[in-house]
Amino acid sequence: MEIERKYLIDRSLMPADCLSRPFHQIEQAYLSTDPVVRVRREDDSFYLTYKSRGKMIREEYNLPLTAESYAHLLSKADGIVLTKKRYLIPLGQTEAEAKLTIELDVFEGAYEGLILAEVEFSSEEAALSFVPPSWFGREVTFTGEYQNSVLAMKTDR
Repeated sequence: MEIERKYLIDRSLMPADCLSRPFHQIEQAYLSTDPVVRVRREDDSFYLTYKSRGKMIREEYNLPLTAESYAHLLSKADGIVLTKKRYLIPLGQTEAEAKLTIELDVFEGAYEGLILAEVEFSSEEAALSFVPPSWFGREVTFTGEYQNSVLAMKTDR
């Protein structure tokens, strides 16, 4: 189960040290958007992911792939291949936040300049009671407009 909230970030409002943190290099593409079936390369690991419908709460299953099977499936994907750096930023301002991590996605390629922050939670209650840091921008969790599967299928970029 994936429970997350997502925010659109203005680079000028981000704390200065965000982009000096460890990150993962990610490339991903979509074989289907309903249901969501994605292939992803994260650094030197490869995955096939299934996600159910939903915005804040979705079922999610990750299966490991070989580099060869990833390349084969990537060639079958529709839309744009998304590329981004994912910075991992511990939140931890309060005891309730101590185990939370901001996943800051800085997009490259077709979406150069787009920055999104996601925070994953252990429960719906925790997600709904979350107060984002002041530098987080507009919440886009419930609009769906910034789901990666939607971004990959846009043709006006």
